[in-house]
Amino acid sequence: MSSRREFITLVGGAAAWPVAARAQRSARMRRVVFLHALAEHDPEVQARIAAFRQGLETLGWIENRNVHIEHRYSAGDLARMQAHTAELVSSVPDLIVASSTPVIAALKHATTTPIVFAMLNDPVGQGFVASLSRPGGNITGFTFIDFPLIGKWLEILREIAPKVRRVALMFNPQTAPYYPVFLRELGAAAASLATEISAKPVRDSAEIDAAITVLAQEPGGGLIISADPFINTHRSLIMALAERHRFPAIYGIRQFVSEGALITYGPDTIDIVRRSTSYVDRILKGEKPADLPVQAPTKYELAINMKTAKALGLDVPDKLLALADEVIE
Repeated sequence: MSSRREFITLVGGAAAWPVAARAQRSARMRRVVFLHALAEHDPEVQARIAAFRQGLETLGWIENRNVHIEHRYSAGDLARMQAHTAELVSSVPDLIVASSTPVIAALKHATTTPIVFAMLNDPVGQGFVASLSRPGGNITGFTFIDFPLIGKWLEILREIAPKVRRVALMFNPQTAPYYPVFLRELGAAAASLATEISAKPVRDSAEIDAAITVLAQEPGGGLIISADPFINTHRSLIMALAERHRFPAIYGIRQFVSEGALITYGPDTIDIVRRSTSYVDRILKGEKPADLPVQAPTKYELAINMKTAKALGLDVPDKLLALADEVIE
């Protein structure tokens, strides 16, 4: 009888092996690569990484247990973005998360790997998706700039610096090819604010220095800093030059105001990254990017640096202070 029980146990265990093997295969490690447009040690990037990891954990994706997350950093450098793109295409991860226009443009024509973008501008206008509601193809994600926000930058800059009459949009045309849309929206807003709008394309530190120096030679000038990878990477230089020349500027990412920016207004970048994990989860579980609608930001933040305002000789209106999500003294 004892030997018969042992035989039954062995047979039962053998029958269970294929089931266990199938379960192990279905729970295989998934590989996700996140391409960051900024530098590795940038505080903004580190906050995004933490939000991404936490968002996935909430959905049951535990790093190094059932998902392997790799990060690549470009520091706003176009050549580095292209090198990372080529590497990813050849390594074929399960999914790619990216935020910069040059990377998405390169990936669109090079791979069918699912792509979730976070903080991308004008994906329809740039030809990355067929429509916001039905992206089609292998790309979907979360946008950063809603067009009405662009005009709002000008309004807020005029509120905090009412003497401003000439405003320049600073951008790198290589990393922000969507800048014509920004200029169009600014032009529409400027018409009602009696403000002159100009474009200031820059491609390196020397051009940034020269542009701000020239702008500061005449009174009534101000800057709108385009939230593109190159500009964001060089923000410390822009802030230093703006302070030296007593030049008011508005930026789009809240983190920058804690680093010395006068004022920032824009979507909550950490919230966007956290929300992007919902699409990572759904795609890894079998849904197609083509069927997942592109989503717009849902949370916006206004932050003001009072120390910088005082250095520029600006009196911040009480109305603006009351609306601010953060005021740094």
